[in-house]
Amino acid sequence: MEQALYKRDRYHHIKTKSGKILRVVREHYLRKCITCSAEICTLDSCKTGISSLPSDVTHYLFPDGGVCKDFMEVLELAQFTGIVFTQTAVNYVLTPGGRATIKRLTQKVADPRNGCIFFANEFFHETFFERESKDNVNDWQTKLVYKAAEWYYQHLECKKAVVVLTESEELTFDLANKTAGVHVMSLQQYLSLFWPNCAEATDMFESLSASLLLSKEKGGKKQYDNHLPQEVLQMHVKSSEQYYEGVLNVNKHHAQKEAFIRGFGQKKLKLDSDILISGMTDRNRAIHGDRVVVKLLPKSQWKGRISSLTQDNESDNDYQDKNNVPTARVVGLVQRNLRDYVATLPKNEGSSVQSGKSGAVLVIPYDYSIPKIRITTSQVASLQDQRIVVRIDSWDCNSQYPNGHLVRRLGPIGDLETEIATIMAEYQLSMAEFSEQQQLELPTNNKDDPWAATQEEISKRLDLRDLLIFSIDPIGCEDVDDTLSIRELESGDLELGVHIADVSHFVHPDSLTDVEARQRSTTVYLADRRFDMLPSILSADLCSLVSGVDRYAVSVIWHLNPVTYQVKDVWYGRTIIRSAHKMFYEAAQAMHDGKDVRADIPELNGMDAMSVEIRMQRLKWCVDKLMDVARHLKANRVKGGAVQLEGLEVKVELNEEQEIENLIPKQTMEIHETIAECMIFANHWVAKKIVETYPLCSLLRYHPLPRQDHFQQLVESAKAKGFEIDTSTSKSLADSLDKCVDDVDVNVNRMLRSLATKAMSNALYFSTGSLPRDQFFHYGLALDCYTHFTSPIRRYADVIVHRLLMAAVEGDNNNLIVNKELQEICEHINNKHRASQHAQKDSQELFQTVFFKDKDAEVDECCTVNAIIESIRSNGFLVFIPRYGMKGAVFLQDKNGLVIDVSEKNNPTWTSGSISRSDFTITVATMTSSTCYALFDHVTVRISVQLSHSHSHNIKYELVSNKQHEEIQMNQAHKSCSNVQDVVSAVKEMHTDNEDDKDNSTTKQTCNEFSQSNSNMYQLLRNFKLMALQECS
Repeated sequence: MEQALYKRDRYHHIKTKSGKILRVVREHYLRKCITCSAEICTLDSCKTGISSLPSDVTHYLFPDGGVCKDFMEVLELAQFTGIVFTQTAVNYVLTPGGRATIKRLTQKVADPRNGCIFFANEFFHETFFERESKDNVNDWQTKLVYKAAEWYYQHLECKKAVVVLTESEELTFDLANKTAGVHVMSLQQYLSLFWPNCAEATDMFESLSASLLLSKEKGGKKQYDNHLPQEVLQMHVKSSEQYYEGVLNVNKHHAQKEAFIRGFGQKKLKLDSDILISGMTDRNRAIHGDRVVVKLLPKSQWKGRISSLTQDNESDNDYQDKNNVPTARVVGLVQRNLRDYVATLPKNEGSSVQSGKSGAVLVIPYDYSIPKIRITTSQVASLQDQRIVVRIDSWDCNSQYPNGHLVRRLGPIGDLETEIATIMAEYQLSMAEFSEQQQLELPTNNKDDPWAATQEEISKRLDLRDLLIFSIDPIGCEDVDDTLSIRELESGDLELGVHIADVSHFVHPDSLTDVEARQRSTTVYLADRRFDMLPSILSADLCSLVSGVDRYAVSVIWHLNPVTYQVKDVWYGRTIIRSAHKMFYEAAQAMHDGKDVRADIPELNGMDAMSVEIRMQRLKWCVDKLMDVARHLKANRVKGGAVQLEGLEVKVELNEEQEIENLIPKQTMEIHETIAECMIFANHWVAKKIVETYPLCSLLRYHPLPRQDHFQQLVESAKAKGFEIDTSTSKSLADSLDKCVDDVDVNVNRMLRSLATKAMSNALYFSTGSLPRDQFFHYGLALDCYTHFTSPIRRYADVIVHRLLMAAVEGDNNNLIVNKELQEICEHINNKHRASQHAQKDSQELFQTVFFKDKDAEVDECCTVNAIIESIRSNGFLVFIPRYGMKGAVFLQDKNGLVIDVSEKNNPTWTSGSISRSDFTITVATMTSSTCYALFDHVTVRISVQLSHSHSHNIKYELVSNKQHEEIQMNQAHKSCSNVQDVVSAVKEMHTDNEDDKDNSTTKQTCNEFSQSNSNMYQLLRNFKLMALQECS
């Protein structure tokens, strides 16, 4: 039998720490055959592998190590497919500074949509040879890549041309004509010949080239200390109490002066506090989000947190808290948080650089937390007044700023679509449409090719189409994730059912749709649109449990004691359902209240009077019984210590022309809590099932105990009103909050609950093999285990949970994800979930500024409002505005040291004076008056917009009076002036981390350049384009 492997010795020369050169021998095995993974290959042995080289490209691409290391960001563009990354090129990139490049390369290969592969050429006898003495290492490695390309061309019977990319001019000349069909060229030549119209690739190549030249320039005064090597950092962290590893978190309000280290890994700080990094020098080139190692400073050099408010990060008179906290300096980087940054050229920068010539320019990031970035580009003039995307390449200790390069441009500053794209780019969220290949994987449902449930599939499921099943959702909801059923059984028991869309039936593991859904991880809800996780054929059609049609579902059905509602039995499985009614919250609540809602239930149309009466009686019984069950479920959680938190919503009333007619504070209805409790109940029981079956590889959601020091503001604020807060357990916290009721001002309790929310840790997804069993609990919900199962249309975590549940029920373990891989997916989902929340918040603030920007704050009544003091600072206070649900800073002292005097009614003036502060009050003293402000006092503020060229516009709050504002009657005020924040509250889906609220409202789909779907009020919101953010003149 012929040997499949050749064994040979390979010699390496290694330099020791003492400087000696050692000759080391390693065994090296060469295979006699290897797969090419090309679709056009006729050999069956080459048809294996998940990713394969596509047949619809004109050529295959073989970049050498130098091109991969320096220009991987060009190659990772979606346009470039059919790339073969050789083992030689990957080994070249595998250097201490190449981690980010390897990550990009791996992601490019792992995504089957890119049609790229990894080729182990150094383990194949036909593509490996020893280095000759005349060749240096770089030339030899490029020749190995050429040898692999040459073998591919001949192996594929010359059917497909191949292109080798190298930046070596000498090898380009030597190898250019060696083999017909194997072309050798530089990346610049390749782009000009094959992609002359791809401006994005050309711009990125030019910017990367300029950045490489800039990074090679040495000299200049040393600005920062050198970073310690990785091995030294790890040794110090393990052995010394002075070194700590964590993630750098820059305070965006004091970006040049204050940052903190959070998350110390396995090493705990003796003091229960974050570590302060004060100033840019001690930050030592670390950037927000980097994982760093810090060294504690002597206690005599510790500082307090900045307690003053700042304007535009330019305040020179910062007040530090008297209580010092552990303070340190950065001594090394563990991992850069490399991402895309939206940035803007400074105003009039184009005049300082000659047109058409490359020049260095400092761009200003959109995020205040990020320092200015130096890029080199020849497009300065055309990039003026544009939002652009840049990446950081390096930051030398001799440079005050990091070096970076241009990635792409987003559009003109102030344009609504550009600002939306800016938000999405800042948080690394996808705006791309679903590809044609993804669409082809999915079924169709149209007049010519309607979708229908097959008999084969129906036979595998429990048929519940004759059961009275219904959904209760917000008005305008399209993607109906969940439906409910409840009935009395002949035995007298109650049967409660939660039926969830069976997304996993249509989205198979590792399919293109699954890969895309995993990458997106969540549907992103912005103020005026949403970006779906799944294509609309699923999210708004085949997976939406609308009434009157057959739909596949995954159901959890309980048998309950009719009196105590204790669970006697539970069943999990796949079902087929036909929802009878799609009801709205308002109609369900009105039905419970005894009102006639027949006109609000369209499915009753066409039924005779007797049938309508019978159906209404059945529906009312179901709704009433669901509410009763939900009350019992909630009571049990509250007894266990569940924390009830509140939020503010405003209902928007529109007329027939879709214009805002009125704004009414939205009252939370009991039916909202009813649906939420049913979903929590289902999530909890599914969690119990999957963790029981798969204790080491289930996806759960845990809410860890909050840090006690985070409750300090809550405890101190409650003391201002004479309340005591016990934060020792979730039960004691919930009880304490229930007692914090002010008979005069109902807002006090709401604001305290808001502070409690702020103190909470974030709930996170995790793999059960990554945490000990006693940490599976959910603090906020007071449950021992919890997961997300009820919204698979908009959350990828729920899709995984569906697969786990079905594997547990059916005993099919073929598609289980191992613990390590599942934990990596969980971390990715957590990041995307957090990013989508931040993007949603930023979009709301964008529309707030759009609305108020053109208002005359001195005249317009909707700009002068009542505000409540939430927090006292050294030079002002933070306020909460009940009318709009907004929060912001009010300054009592400006940059010049002047204080505001409001002693004269409606005529605030800035004058000389002083400020004194106590725990609960702050006093402004002038030559003629003294005014004291206390926590929870009501004051009057005026709202305006502070324009910015490089950053987002900001809402500005100016103190008008120390008295409560006497607002005109709310109905008239709402009719005369409507606030975009209120529009947002009605349009958006509540996509919060508090599982007590069901994420519920969705919007109608229309064609739009960016979003897959838009609001049913989009015609109204399009008017904001006409009011687009104008550049600050």
